[in-house]
Formats: sequence, structure tokens, C-alpha cells
Amino acid sequence: MKYALGEFEEIVLLLVAAQHDQAYGLSITKAIEDQLNRAVTLSSVHTALYRLEDKGFVQSQIGGSSTSRGGRRKRLFSITATGKLALRESHDARNQLWSLIPKIIIE
Repeated sequence: MKYALGEFEEIVLLLVAAQHDQAYGLSITKAIEDQLNRAVTLSSVHTALYRLEDKGFVQSQIGGSSTSRGGRRKRLFSITATGKLALRESHDARNQLWSLIPKIIIE
């Protein structure tokens, strides 16, 4: 695989794509907990986001401040063209592996 993603990185990247330019650490953390019923820490999500940014799979920008955040601004993440390629490659690889399993095994 050209664009290797770890399992947690893939989840975070999928949620960045799903939240389309509105993804930030806490929104992704909550989505993982709500959608996957999986407990994660905000720091683990931030670590994955920064790793994905280093790999060129996401980019970030500082959003506007809000009174609900005490005037603090949040870092918003969006998927890059390379990130989209990484997700496509991961999706295709998983589908290929699923296709190898005899139907009787998973029915």
C-alpha cells in the first residue's frame, strides 16, 4: 500500500472527511464515541490529527473565536487530495480482503 494508515488514523481521517471542513479535535472525539461506542481521549485524537497532517492527508487552519469557547479559536481540519487517495486505497484493500472470505463463514 502506498498510503499506509493505521486503524485509528483511518477512523480519524474518515471523520475529518465526514465533517467536511468543520472537523476539530473535540468534534472527532465525540463522533468516535457516538458512532463507534468507543472511548477515546482528546489527546489521542490530536496526536492522530497531527500525524495525518505531517503525512499530508489533512490540512488545518485556525477558525474564528467563539464566546462558547471563552474566545478561544479552534483548529479546523480538512482532508487533502492525498488523504482522499489514502482513504480510497484503504477502502479498496479492505473490500479485497472481505471478498476473500467465503460467504458461509460470515453468514
